[in-house]
Amino acid sequence: MSDEFQAARSSAFIIPHSSFITKNMVTQRKPRATKYLTAPIRPVQVDRDRSVAGLLEKMEGAGLGARQLAEAHRIWLDMLGDNTTVVVAANGALIPSGMRRLLAYVIKNRFVDVMVCSGAMLFQDLHETLGRQHFQAHPSMTDAELEASQISRMWDVLASDEEYSEANEWVGGFTNQLDQTRAYSTREFLHLLGRELAEIATDDGILTSAYKARIPVFCPTISDSSITVGIAGARFEKKNSFCFDIAQDTLDLMQIGARSRVTGVINLGGGTSRSFVQQMEAASDIIKTPARGHKYAIQISTEQPAHGGRTSPNTDDESLVFGKLARGAATAYVNCDATIALPILVTALSQTAAKYMKGRKRPNFVFMGRDLTVEVP
Repeated sequence: MSDEFQAARSSAFIIPHSSFITKNMVTQRKPRATKYLTAPIRPVQVDRDRSVAGLLEKMEGAGLGARQLAEAHRIWLDMLGDNTTVVVAANGALIPSGMRRLLAYVIKNRFVDVMVCSGAMLFQDLHETLGRQHFQAHPSMTDAELEASQISRMWDVLASDEEYSEANEWVGGFTNQLDQTRAYSTREFLHLLGRELAEIATDDGILTSAYKARIPVFCPTISDSSITVGIAGARFEKKNSFCFDIAQDTLDLMQIGARSRVTGVINLGGGTSRSFVQQMEAASDIIKTPARGHKYAIQISTEQPAHGGRTSPNTDDESLVFGKLARGAATAYVNCDATIALPILVTALSQTAAKYMKGRKRPNFVFMGRDLTVEVP
């Protein structure tokens, strides 16, 4: 290798002193004027503030999931401060995974006004209200040995098949007491079921808390649950002819939407519960009233619109994610398992919501047999 080539090669890796990053270059400087670069990311710091609400406040200055979770907390508070009718649509194994007391807490404290839950979720709530439990599974447990022991597995949670069957029979016995000459909306049926459970419950869940707080609970998938298995068993034994009036649920939900000043929806997971809440606006056609759309929407789910490049995570067709929204609605999409996000949000609300609740004018519901009356002060 010639001396000239060696010198040229060496000089290619020599960076002039002027190109080194100096201390002056890393000091904070004002960015070029633009309408976009106005809110810099604020890194989340570790400090002695141990409140969950304080942590979420710090996360408001971050990005991605951290910011969206903080936004969800802020939007929930805004709903309470704006006299919003707050509708929660919940789906999935929230009860077996340990979320029952959190949901009971937000119901008791009227951080929510309407519950829409899956049938499986309400059956599991009833199961625990009857004094039963769900249990943690271990990866070493095989399906074969669980089946032989009459144990059902839901992801990493277990339940006794025998105890579930006892709950089925309890539901069937309850429906024997009801008027067999007419149909019941799920809203009326679940209110009466909550009343029956409240007389024996030692630990409130969704149904008993909703009964005591006088808020309606709807279940669009009640046929896809062990609640209906219990009812079907009683009918098979020719003990009753109980049946549901699903159309009345849609009329009740329409009335709630029409009477509310402002509505907001919190979706915990996806599924039919979320789809049913969308009918609140769609059903306004029945009374020839233009749909206003929800002013607020929070979605906590692992279902996610596609990200990519400069594309916003919220697609143009937000109705697929949030339901029908008002123009300019405040939204937060938390791409997270609800069993992670919900404990954080509810704990934060326990620390921050009191001042928003003092002046809150929430809807009042009057339950008169099959009729539901909505009073907005």
